[in-house]
Amino acid sequence: MHNNMKWYNILNIDEIDSPSIVLYEDHLKHNLNTMITMVDNDLSKLMPHIKTNKMPKVIRQMITLGIKSFKTATIAEAEIAAVEGATHVLIAHQLVGSKVMRFIELIKTFKNTRFSTIVDNIDSAKKLHHEAVKQAININIYIDINNGMDRSGIEIGIGLENLIEQIDKCLSLNFLGFHVYDGHLRTPDFKQRKDRVEEGFKNITTFFETLKHKYPNIEIISGGTPSFTSHLTEKDRICSPGTCILWDWGYDQKLTEQEYKYAALVITRVISKPKKNVITIDLGNKAIASENPIDSRVKFLNLFDYELISQSEEHGVLSVQNWNDIKVGDVLYGVPYHICPTINLYDEVSVIVHSKKIDSWDITARKRKITI
Repeated sequence: MHNNMKWYNILNIDEIDSPSIVLYEDHLKHNLNTMITMVDNDLSKLMPHIKTNKMPKVIRQMITLGIKSFKTATIAEAEIAAVEGATHVLIAHQLVGSKVMRFIELIKTFKNTRFSTIVDNIDSAKKLHHEAVKQAININIYIDINNGMDRSGIEIGIGLENLIEQIDKCLSLNFLGFHVYDGHLRTPDFKQRKDRVEEGFKNITTFFETLKHKYPNIEIISGGTPSFTSHLTEKDRICSPGTCILWDWGYDQKLTEQEYKYAALVITRVISKPKKNVITIDLGNKAIASENPIDSRVKFLNLFDYELISQSEEHGVLSVQNWNDIKVGDVLYGVPYHICPTINLYDEVSVIVHSKKIDSWDITARKRKITI
């Protein structure tokens, strides 16, 4: 083990349980300021996605910096953003089932927040219109565009033109523009990535321009963290980075042109040394995102020449070279490969300032429902 004081070492680490998440506030502030600098302080270009952090106190820091618009994936995320004072919240997830009425309840409860959502088909649009008429309200919508990810959205073409015509007939729906997520474009070569992003937007931009004469105020909510560096230079595009606020190992490898810092780490401890060159830690697959292959889940900052060879619910087993130097109880600091689902596994983060834990922040929106 390396005992030299590094940026991630925590002086009162004995006060922090494991496995757990720690958040370094100086790195968080660096990331927020970097995000703002990238859009030349034009905050109208930013609608950060809060599905990565899910924390009211992180949202509060963004609002303090002047960021007032946010994108979310869940009703719970939208609620915490509204409570903290967001002026516009887009739920970028097509609403089905009971979520429609929950969305309407958000609109009726938080009068100072403008809410919007997405649609990609006529039936969903009519459902929203029908409920809006019953409740005597208007609902703001963006049309979700399938830009090649094939996960949601409607492709540019006759179907989209018909959808817009039908939305025009739904007088309780306000058409605000397009939502386009191109998260499948994440090649490490920045020029190739940018070229693919712009190639994917060519038809969208052309069609969008044809609509401007009829809908002069429409806009495009575009991309996530991988395509942030492409969309930020284009007019009419509002950027929705999210992962960059906390950053992770996966994007640090791929998005080398973006200068963010690891703001959230997992803390784990050695709990056994079952045989020569093997150690066991308390970082099982319930404690870190496990959708990736076993060798692409976590990178330890203070352990070298190791391999994560297996995980079960509460255990992680590693092969190590310096087995004799490692003691049961030793602390490992790990960077998650994918921070978004990792954060969702915890109730709170320990906040680190000047190498000490000073506070705990709730990860409130890991819950599917808060009050609405």
